[in-house]
Amino acid sequence: MKARLPQGYGSGGAANLQQLARQAQKMQEEMDTATKELEVKEYSATVGGGTVTAVVTGKMEVKSLDIQKDVVDPEDIDMLSDLVIAAVNEALRKAYDEKSETMDRISNGLNVPGLL
Repeated sequence: MKARLPQGYGSGGAANLQQLARQAQKMQEEMDTATKELEVKEYSATVGGGTVTAVVTGKMEVKSLDIQKDVVDPEDIDMLSDLVIAAVNEALRKAYDEKSETMDRISNGLNVPGLL
């Protein structure tokens, strides 16, 4: 006696797997392209009423730091340090958020470890 599979069960298995692999490859290519585009973008954040501005790249590297002279007080270095940290962290957060949103859009929210 010959065993039978339910209708549609055995057909297209390899084709479906190939289609899935093509979709994954396309998604990876889109993510690679988006990553390259995001890495050259710059993100800036200004704090302290415009006294400290940090600019970072999409590679999460600090590109520049602008500190107004009037905020430099030798008696209060801690405040200046706090402003620098706040500006850099905010600029990095902007870069990270845009990358996350872009990758989520490409992957339709699919969370695949190692892709982001």
